[in-house]
Amino acid sequence: MVQAYNFLASWQLFPEKGSYEKGGRPKSGIYKIEATEGKKELLIYHNWVSIENQAFAANYTLPADGDLHPYPETAWADKVQAGLPDGITFEVHFYKSGQTILHVIHEIMPNGYLRVTQQGQLENGQAYTNVDYYHKQLSVLPYAASVSGAVIKPNEEGLIKHKALTAMEEQTNMQLDQIRQQIELLALQAQEIQKRKELSLKIYEARLSFKPNIGQVYYLYEKKDDSYMVSLVSPKEWGGAGPFKKFVATVQLLADHTWKEL
Repeated sequence: MVQAYNFLASWQLFPEKGSYEKGGRPKSGIYKIEATEGKKELLIYHNWVSIENQAFAANYTLPADGDLHPYPETAWADKVQAGLPDGITFEVHFYKSGQTILHVIHEIMPNGYLRVTQQGQLENGQAYTNVDYYHKQLSVLPYAASVSGAVIKPNEEGLIKHKALTAMEEQTNMQLDQIRQQIELLALQAQEIQKRKELSLKIYEARLSFKPNIGQVYYLYEKKDDSYMVSLVSPKEWGGAGPFKKFVATVQLLADHTWKEL
C-alpha cells in the first residue's frame, strides 16, 4: 500500500472551507484512513457532528486494488471499486444495480491538505457535489466529518465522546498557548539580556575616566580611532558628537553591572 502512504492519517475538517449541495455544513469532523496489515484494504472511519450537535458515523473497509468487489451494506450499495492511480489520488465508486450512486475522490493538495469530493444523486435524481477540506492531525481523535456517505447513523456515544474531546482539546490548547506565550516571553528576555551583554562588553572595553554609579545615565561615543568612550556629557551639551566620531547611545548602569541602552 505504498501509494496510499500520503492518505494514512487522521484528518480534521475545515468546516468553513467546504461546499455542500446535499445536507448542511457540519460543525466538526474527522476523516481517518488506515491500512490493514498484509492486505490491500483501507479502513475508513468517517464521523462528524452537525450544527445541531448530532453525531454521525460511516465506517467501512475498501479493497484498494482497482477491482470491483461486493459491498456488505447491500441495502445502500451492492458493489464497490477503489483504487489509487497515483500517490496523491484515491478514488472510490459505489454501485447499486450497475449504476454509480456515489463517486468519492480523495486528493492531496499542494499545501498538504486533503480534499474529499463526493458526487452522487439526490432522491429526485438531481446530481450533487459535496467538497470537504481537511488538515492532517498530529494526534488521532475518533470523530469526523462530511454530510454524505455510506451507512450514516446518529451516534449518542459519539456525541458524548465529541463533547469530552472538544473540552479536552480546548483545555490542552489553552495550556499549550500559555506555555507558548511563556516561551516567547523568555525568548524576548534572552534577546534583551544578550543585547545588554553585547553593549556591556563594548562599554567595558571603552575608556572610563571615572567610576560609574548604578542607575546613573551616561553617553557612549565612538572615537575617531574606532574605540569607545563613556562620558557624562550629552550630545546636546557637546553640540553634536563633540570631539568624537559619532554618538552611539544613551546608556545606564544596572544593578547586575550590565549596561542598558535607553
